[in-house]
Amino acid sequence: MVTLYDVARLCGVSTATVSRVVHGQDRVRESTRTRVRQAIEELGYVPDGAGQSLSRRRKDVIGLVCVEREAEHFDIENVGLLYYDEVLRGVEAPIRHRNWSLLITFMQGDRPDFSRMVALSGKVDGILIGEGFVGSSIIERLAARVPVVVIAGNPGAPADQAADVVAADNFSGSAAIITHLIADHGKRRLFHVDGPPNVPDAGQRRLALEHVLRGHPRCQLIGSAHGILSVRSGELAGENLLARYRPALPDAVVCANDQMAIGVLRAFAAGGVRVPDDIAVVGFDDIALGGLYDPSLTTVHQPMRMLGERACGRLLDRIANPGLAPAVELLPTELVLRSSCGCPTDTVTRQAVKALRNIRTYPVNSVGKPDSPTARQVARQLAPYAAKA
Repeated sequence: MVTLYDVARLCGVSTATVSRVVHGQDRVRESTRTRVRQAIEELGYVPDGAGQSLSRRRKDVIGLVCVEREAEHFDIENVGLLYYDEVLRGVEAPIRHRNWSLLITFMQGDRPDFSRMVALSGKVDGILIGEGFVGSSIIERLAARVPVVVIAGNPGAPADQAADVVAADNFSGSAAIITHLIADHGKRRLFHVDGPPNVPDAGQRRLALEHVLRGHPRCQLIGSAHGILSVRSGELAGENLLARYRPALPDAVVCANDQMAIGVLRAFAAGGVRVPDDIAVVGFDDIALGGLYDPSLTTVHQPMRMLGERACGRLLDRIANPGLAPAVELLPTELVLRSSCGCPTDTVTRQAVKALRNIRTYPVNSVGKPDSPTARQVARQLAPYAAKA
């Protein structure tokens, strides 16, 4: 096995000089640096990563905790792999050029295992929580051991005091797509296919639905169903909807994500229901499959890859400077108009969503009664949308 000493001997320099070249440090002449690199290539020297990490008290490894959810009917994407595929690409971007590694583990969304997270914390320099499914108390305990950043966490949760949160502006995006159904297509009777109760993204989208409907007295939520964000769970929700509400179908189905919306479309196609002629369907996320389906899916684009990239970048900053104050970053969304909502066939229009200030960071259950101060504030901010309907 070629060692650091072999490289130093071939170049006629000290091992300290070779080490500085390997680590990209200054204080080495360019001619010497070139000679050392040539020797490394000639001898096939591979630095001992474990030894380097030990000397620097750093492992050069990021941990990513992902969530999977149990389902009666397993399909290839029932654990949100389409979402994580994009997030992983974003996480990889900031560490690729640093030659850092990524250690990934999956946990049950309804039973996060703190002991496994503690074990993971001993193997990495920092941890990304892939979705905000971990309770604030666990995050606080974990953040006391290593830097932590939560992707798609609740921007109003107590965990913000211990960990950074990077999320899409789910509230504003959901308000925009529901307002489009009401104001531009005249939809009045809505049905909601919700996500799991412990998923902050779904919670913020649910909160926006409630607030928009509150600002439109002529509209109503006639029913709802819970899914696990998979195609199959959306299909089951669609089948149950048809069994319960035919022949008086709702005007539109608002789904918490695209995968469930595609499931609803499949159920409607099998049941002979025409979309959007008989009923409109919209989703959230803007996965590639939504644009390929017939009818193509109207949705909200959340920058999933950017979520991973910004969260990983923030984690690297926190590793370098542990004293950074925890921060919340909400990334903007886009309204993606296609034909499933009632827009003309072949429509593909993208519109930037304007952020609804001062309401998007509230916890899911913080609004309280309709006449609460928070509810009145929300109503004022949604008034321009109500005027369009």
